[in-house]
Amino acid sequence: MEWRDLFNELNKKEYFQNLINFLNIEYNTKVIYPKKEDLFKCFKLTKFNDVKVIIIGQDPYHEENQANGLCFSVNKGVSLPPSLINIYKEIKNEFGFINKSDGDLTYLAKQGVLLLNKYLTVEKSKPLSHKIDLYDKLFVDIINFIETYNQNKIVYMLWGNEAKKVKQYVYNKNHIVLTCSHPSPLSANRFGWFNTNIFIKCNEFLKNNGIKEINWTN
Repeated sequence: MEWRDLFNELNKKEYFQNLINFLNIEYNTKVIYPKKEDLFKCFKLTKFNDVKVIIIGQDPYHEENQANGLCFSVNKGVSLPPSLINIYKEIKNEFGFINKSDGDLTYLAKQGVLLLNKYLTVEKSKPLSHKIDLYDKLFVDIINFIETYNQNKIVYMLWGNEAKKVKQYVYNKNHIVLTCSHPSPLSANRFGWFNTNIFIKCNEFLKNNGIKEINWTN
């Protein structure tokens, strides 16, 4: 199976065609992020059979030049958003260092980390503006496709209450779920993001199953 098989099935569904039509109108009439060519970037960079880890974000960053099609990631040259700063801080806490100054998480995507936003697009300066039922259906179909056809050992990393809702869709016994609070400043400082060893735990699962660990530090 490949992502292509997923999209072949999606193209047969009325809701997906409605979603594509909606997005075409939005892109033609408003400023939408990420760029249209980056809409499905996470699937292009992380092949279906290479997926080791799945990190779920909510929707893309909504200011100019930030969103690049990977959740929590921003383009090179863009200031690091607070959540990403805290992600890097926790990686440094766990491994002792991080060799990363920009916010582009392509280095993770190429190692098998699927950086998937629940809502793939957003209107400029309007967070959650594309929180619509059509995307909810797409998200469930994506997760169900992974659960049905990917028998590899996979770690879901669900950060925060919204992401934790994904747990109900994870039924493949080869997959595990690791949860903690969201890395946003308010949540991270109050509810337990720091010193959770979430990245170490992920690597331990991979290592114990004979899978190459993720180099989180770059």
